[in-house]
Amino acid sequence: MNKCKLKDLGGVFMESGNIFEKVSKILVDQLGVDKSKVVLDSSIMDDLGADSLDVVDIVRTLEEEFNLQFPDGDIEGLGTVRDIVNYIESKI
Repeated sequence: MNKCKLKDLGGVFMESGNIFEKVSKILVDQLGVDKSKVVLDSSIMDDLGADSLDVVDIVRTLEEEFNLQFPDGDIEGLGTVRDIVNYIESKI
């Protein structure tokens, strides 16, 4: 039996797999990369080509999308797509 982990996101429950899908869409839209390149182990900067300004824009979009605040100290630890997804899962 497949059990999906549900997260409460401002009154809307979200499956953890949907977090990856939303993060993936944001990265594809903002970085102009092919969706197939966005996998959990993709490095935001090395594999997807983001620069520091892109990272700031991505974080702002993630904050809006998931109704979160990313403290500056936490952003430095978000090097891969997996890091972002795990961080969001831990906060919602």
